[in-house]
Amino acid sequence: MGHRGKLNVMTGPLLYPPVKIFHKFTGQPEFPPEANAACDVALHLSTSVDIPVNDKSVRFSLLNNPSHLEAANPVSMGKARSKQLLLKEGDYSEDGSSRLGDKVLNLQLHGDAAFAGQGINQEMLMMSQAPHFNVGGSMHVIVNNQVGFTLPAARGRSSRYVTDLAKSIAVPVIHVNADHPELVVKATNIAFEYQRKFRKDVFIDYNCFRKYGHNEVDDPTFTNPLLYKLIHSRKTIPDLYTEKLVSEGLLSEEEVKNEVAAHTSYLQKQFEAVPTYKPEVSYYQEQWAGFQAAPNAVETWDTGVDTGLLQMVGHASVAYPDNFNIHPHLAKTHVRSRLGKLADGKDIDWATAEALAFGSLLMEGRHVRLSGEDVGRGTFSHRHVMLVDQETEAIHIPLNHIHEKQKGFLEVANSILSEEAVLAFEYGMAYDSPDNLCIWEAQFGDFYNGAQIIVDTFIASGESKWVRSNGLVMLLPHGYDGAASEHSSCRIERFLQLTDSKESTPDSENVCLHVANATTPAQYFHLLRRQMVRNYRKPLVIASPKILLRLADAVSNISDFAPGTHFKNVIGDPLADPLKVKRVILVSGKHYYELQKERLRANIDDVAIIRVEGLAPFPLHDLQTELQRFKNARKFIWSQEEHRNMGAWSFIKPRFENLLGRKLLYSGRAEGATPAVGAAVLHRAEVEHIIKEPLHTMK
Repeated sequence: MGHRGKLNVMTGPLLYPPVKIFHKFTGQPEFPPEANAACDVALHLSTSVDIPVNDKSVRFSLLNNPSHLEAANPVSMGKARSKQLLLKEGDYSEDGSSRLGDKVLNLQLHGDAAFAGQGINQEMLMMSQAPHFNVGGSMHVIVNNQVGFTLPAARGRSSRYVTDLAKSIAVPVIHVNADHPELVVKATNIAFEYQRKFRKDVFIDYNCFRKYGHNEVDDPTFTNPLLYKLIHSRKTIPDLYTEKLVSEGLLSEEEVKNEVAAHTSYLQKQFEAVPTYKPEVSYYQEQWAGFQAAPNAVETWDTGVDTGLLQMVGHASVAYPDNFNIHPHLAKTHVRSRLGKLADGKDIDWATAEALAFGSLLMEGRHVRLSGEDVGRGTFSHRHVMLVDQETEAIHIPLNHIHEKQKGFLEVANSILSEEAVLAFEYGMAYDSPDNLCIWEAQFGDFYNGAQIIVDTFIASGESKWVRSNGLVMLLPHGYDGAASEHSSCRIERFLQLTDSKESTPDSENVCLHVANATTPAQYFHLLRRQMVRNYRKPLVIASPKILLRLADAVSNISDFAPGTHFKNVIGDPLADPLKVKRVILVSGKHYYELQKERLRANIDDVAIIRVEGLAPFPLHDLQTELQRFKNARKFIWSQEEHRNMGAWSFIKPRFENLLGRKLLYSGRAEGATPAVGAAVLHRAEVEHIIKEPLHTMK
């Protein structure tokens, strides 16, 4: 739910101790000091509690929410689906058609103006019955207060009813006058029975009012005088209902006074307990037991896998039943090509490395969920983890049939054409499933900006605000290939700006986001496996490639995946003679291959090219180690494809100079208002400049 009325719900039906709220209202943190949390406002708190209902125990979990109204809705759906699958409500299915909802219900409380006004709700409803996103039907309760902040209902939407959005998915809406609590209960029971029977969404529109306007110190008559003249002339719903019960002889005046006095006394005692209240540990429990915050010291995690197992996984990744009608082009370019590379043990490409990472995790009992637009085949038709029978359109996912003893399942969730709601859903899945690898892939890296609210308010800040770890991976195809502004950059600079990586202290694993721009398939393999191998979880942003998916030079050998291997934050230059090097070029991502090609063509032997693969946390020690090899180097250059006001430059420069004590020069595109130009002739001129400048001009 959003924040209006949240504290009453928590301290009322969800039994949240009021002392915690009073303590928070005094300005104190809600976590013990060792949590090292930035904390959040009281209206965004969460709770999880077992409540007795009809001689049974029901677990209620109320999620943290940001002030961006309705943004938490798809997060709650993702958490609900995770719970449903973990509780074996519905088996994983390759077509995503499992029937869910037996034991876990997703309940959403909306505000009237926010439900009508926030586009994430339309995205959420379009997901509600889609394969791999269905949670067996959510119950939606709209608290219809006739006003949004100060906006009258007549100006808050273009439809007659606030619930008219529900018509888009053909589900029932029950309207009820909230002046009558018994009718509210009846409407709720009807809605619940519908959801149980049909496993579809259902809406209840509680027609009510907000007595004090936007908050308790507001004067709503400034902007809504007629509405609030009417509201102020009425008795409150508790008063009206109490009078009804007394008039019917179900309660006496004395019983009412005693009930009110008892509750007031309870609240007073809770308030008086504030000075002695100490926040308790409420994190890394239940399914998160055994996990911890990331260490301050950088650690290396062995993410290699036995070569025999990799060979088995690789062969299984392109296997299909005898009666399966595979696309003839895939039989040649995907199946036979991969088998040949595995047989040789070299030229392992990006898609094969990904399949090896997925398959090895599945064999270890992990589930993997890959979600996004076109993820089954991959936007660039390189992945093909999902095969479609050319005659029946039946779906076959080879990695789910590696071995009869495998316990892990790969869920390939080709999503609706949405970023914000889908990314929020995946965050909710990862929020609940630390042992499962949840991945969201943008069709192009730039498109994530449609989900900026989720990145800002959940992914980047959730651990700091709420001490809620999350291992979600974001794959954002990135690289300047002449495809203009919306198909070039995943805006690495924005993610780096969101991190709390320090400029004046050594590198640390404990930053809010990990950001990487890998250049080899093996590096990508180790990044994915590292997410599950570590004893902590951090969101990981990978600036994933486009051109490198098929670049002949961007390949790995099978030995690069063997036990004892790991992700390298920095890849040195094995070709450079340390004694001859006068200039060191630092680079990240595919730009390395263009510089390397030009260096070899021009036979330049006094330049070393170092790849910075892990951007955040800043790889201080690895860079120090590599730079020490080049005692005669006098110039250090950061070379990037992006414009000067974009890319990693503004992040790298202060850290390089402050921590390593050397001046860093810039080479790349000049400042720009758009990520990339839209004319081929301009693009070619820029490419020539950014390749030749660091190698030829900056001597």
